[in-house]
Order: sequence, then structure tokens, then C-alpha cells
Amino acid sequence: MIRVTGVHPQSIGAELGLRPGTELLRVNGRELHDFLDWEFLTAEEAFLLHVRQPDGEEIEFDIERPLEEPMGVNLEPPRVRRCANRCDFCFVDGLPGGLREGLYIRDDDYRLSFRYGHFVTMTNLKQWDIDRIIEYRLSPLYVSVHATDPVTRRHVLRNPTAPAILPLFHQLAEHGIIFHTQIVMSPGVNDGAVLRQTLRDLYDLGPYVLNCSVVPVGLTEFSKHHLVREPTAEECRAAIAEVEAVAARALEERGITWALGADELYNRAGLPLPAPETYGAFEQVENGVGAVRWLQQLVSDNADVLDQWRGKRVGVVTGTAMGALMPEVLDVLRAASGAEFELLVAENTLFGPSVTSAGLLPGAALLQALAGRSDLDLALIPGESLNDDQLFMDDMSLSVLRASVPMDVLPSKSFIDVADLPVAA
Repeated sequence: MIRVTGVHPQSIGAELGLRPGTELLRVNGRELHDFLDWEFLTAEEAFLLHVRQPDGEEIEFDIERPLEEPMGVNLEPPRVRRCANRCDFCFVDGLPGGLREGLYIRDDDYRLSFRYGHFVTMTNLKQWDIDRIIEYRLSPLYVSVHATDPVTRRHVLRNPTAPAILPLFHQLAEHGIIFHTQIVMSPGVNDGAVLRQTLRDLYDLGPYVLNCSVVPVGLTEFSKHHLVREPTAEECRAAIAEVEAVAARALEERGITWALGADELYNRAGLPLPAPETYGAFEQVENGVGAVRWLQQLVSDNADVLDQWRGKRVGVVTGTAMGALMPEVLDVLRAASGAEFELLVAENTLFGPSVTSAGLLPGAALLQALAGRSDLDLALIPGESLNDDQLFMDDMSLSVLRASVPMDVLPSKSFIDVADLPVAA
């Protein structure tokens, strides 16, 4: 059963009399469990819909509609599938106390992997879940592999019951399911020979694994430092050598790079980022893989929309990870827009200085970076640092930040996404 939370006016749902609180029970006799069932089972021109209205009345509708016409109902969010692992580098374990409750949810939900590109381990799948993935063709999926050796993977995940990942990949690949994969590299655990074997095993799956990224483990000051540490520059360089060896092979054999190191891996190694063409279609940019090159390319391709910033003084706030890399992007922005850009690198005041991602900056850190800067016409802050309710990690709201600083503030993920918004004179 799925509960309706809203109905769009003049939609099919409104014509049927569906309303908030209506329970969607079955489609063509099949029980509805979540949004996947709803979307896939109603993807026909004709179907039977069995509902229970808020007053308890049950009705079955015989629906015929053009495929392009949506039903027009909003559904309650699904109960998130919780993670069964206890990774030493788990971000949730690295949170301080006192944050909003939702931040402490350990999600490992294949449905969110399909819908939003979340990386999941797939250790909590039942046969029913596997059957759904195959029936609904949920592809591509984003999978945190970490290691293909079952013993090492169980150690990384701190989950002695975690199933081997390669048999599951083979089973799903037989039905056409494809994957984006990542390896979070924990030094002394899944680097070196283990990393080499994992990359080889995934590459040998052929076209079913679209790519594999290697991301260095990141910790907060609240993480389990007695169990895990961040890699050294030398260890990052060794990992890059493994990645680039597989990438060279893939380029020769398949015409794609396939194996990719995260920007942070190169940053920690003290090595320059690869060329833009290395990243193909930038399919893992949300994972911090090719983010700098993607921004540079996006700005260059859309230079014509940046002209309204000409003559403005713009502050760009970012975390310490991008602090070393962002100047390459700002050089392109200056040339394209005629504006003056100043990079403001903010240290994370919530999780500690070891957390360098711009998307995890709390409102307090942004306020600290921008307070008193009346010389700036505009401040661009990381759009990833806000949730859907416009709250930062520390529960400060965007409206509070804007009211506390002397310039316009715009959240942005790509610069181009706010280029057409007005800036105060």
C-alpha cells in the first residue's frame, strides 16, 4: 500500500476523486509496495487501480489514458532501506551529536541508487529485491564494491554476512543490468594488490560495468581513527598508478578510460588532474570524479550567459579540497565573464578540518567566510551544502545566512545554474 500525499488539479487522479490520505492498494491485482511498483505497473495505457479512500471506502477504477498523461498524484516517501554494514569510515559514524535526526539514517537502498544515483553496497538484498531489479530493469545501479575478494570486502564493510559481490553482478548482468562502481580506498586494507585485483575483476565483467572510480577514504574528527586512517600522498600516488594502468588498457581495448581516480585522490597525491577527455561523459561527477574538469568545460561551453556578471566582484566559497583546484575553474570564469572572482576557502567548523568537501560545509563556516565582506557584490556558495529544505548541515537556513551577510548569496552547483539570476547593482 502507498499513501497519496497530494493530487494535482485537473489531473486524472483529481478526476477519479483521489485525495491526500487515499491508499493505493493494487494495480491489476498486484500489491503496491512503493513508488517503483506505482511507476512501473501504471506505465500502461489501461490498467485496474484498487484504492481505499480516507473514509474507508474501497474502489476499483478501470483506467484508460494516453501514456504521456501522468496520473498526477504525489506519493509518501518510501521507508528507506537501512544499511547492514558498519564500515570503519562510515560517514554517519563520523557525525557529531545534536544534528537533525535524518542525518543519522544509514541508507543502503537500491531504489535510491536507481532513482538518484546513490552508491549502495547491495548487502541487504533479499531474493525478492533481486527479482524486482530484474523485472523492472533497474539499471544502471551505482554500487560501492570496495573489494571483490569476499573476505576483504566483509572486513571493509564490517559485515560477516555480506554476500560475495561478483556472483550477484554476474546474475544481474545476465538480465542486462549494468553498473557504475566505486572503491573507497582504505590504506592497508583494500589498496595495493587488493585494489589491483578488484579493478581487474570488475573490468573483466565487460560492458556490464560502465566504469569504476577510486575515492580516498575521508574522515571527520569524530570518526573511528583508532581503526582507520586517511591515505598518505605516496599511497594516493600508488593508487593512481593502479588506476591509470587499467585506464590505459581500457582505452586501448574499449576506447574508453573506464578506471577513474577522484579529484581528491589526485589532490592528496600532489599530482595534476587528468585531461577533460579522461572522464568521458562525466558520469561520476557527483562522486567528485572529474568535478573540476566538468566545471571548466561547462563554463567554457556557456560563456555567453555570464556577461551580466561583468564588472562585478564575486566571492566563491568552497571547502579546502577544492581550494587547491578551484583556481583552474576561476581562471576560465574570469575570461568568460569579465568579472573579478575571489576564492574564499572555508574550513569545516562542524566536522573538523579533515573534512574538506564543499558540500559538507555548515552554515556557520560560510557565515564566517562572508561576514563583513561588503566589498563583494555577490557570493556563490556550494549548492550541495543545502538540503531540499534549504538547510545546511548544522541546521542554519539559507535565509538566515542571507540576512547575516552584506552581499547577495546564491547557492550554485555549476556557476551556469545561477548565471541568469539578477545581481544587485
